[in-house]
Amino acid sequence: MKDLNIAVSYLKKADSVLGSLIEKIGIVDYQSEKDIFESLVFSIIGQQLSGKAAETIYNRFQNLFLNQKFTPDQILKLDPAQIRAVGTSWAKAASLQDLSQKVLDGTVDLIALPGLSDQEIINHLVQVKGIGPWSAQMRLMFSFHRPDIFPLDDVGIQNALVKHYGLNRKHKNMKQKMLKIARNWRPYRTVACWYLWVSLDNRP
Repeated sequence: MKDLNIAVSYLKKADSVLGSLIEKIGIVDYQSEKDIFESLVFSIIGQQLSGKAAETIYNRFQNLFLNQKFTPDQILKLDPAQIRAVGTSWAKAASLQDLSQKVLDGTVDLIALPGLSDQEIINHLVQVKGIGPWSAQMRLMFSFHRPDIFPLDDVGIQNALVKHYGLNRKHKNMKQKMLKIARNWRPYRTVACWYLWVSLDNRP
């Protein structure tokens, strides 16, 4: 990420708890994902799965194609049962084909995405069945390295805030408290979340 050192220095000063995590973990710099279509496919396959399970099923999916490389038109040529057979749900198989169709017909313009605002990218991607705001936020954070994304509904982030900040998941104001804590991290909430995920040995 551009200006990562500036972001890390800012966060260490802005939040002592996060600062301690940063000192312990060191520099975290996820490389941006160069192929947005492949990352969206992985995101759909990996929904509600552990990282290891997602990787396993994604590798099986890749094996359906020559040299493990796939394009939207190649995915559309598959029978949904073939996709289901690698370990996905029927809903995910339908989502992968819906994504492929929308990329081919221009409903989802992957080339235009980098020039859009954060909210415009979210609005663009949620047109695809099976891609909700959380999946779109993950792409903002890992594909485009947008610096100030805070996925409020992410279970890993919630777990990290319970663990490190003493929040009570059962409290009715849990999300408001999360937002209040994260306010100190702006404009680098993405980087803060990277550290929170690493602190749990986890990443979406």
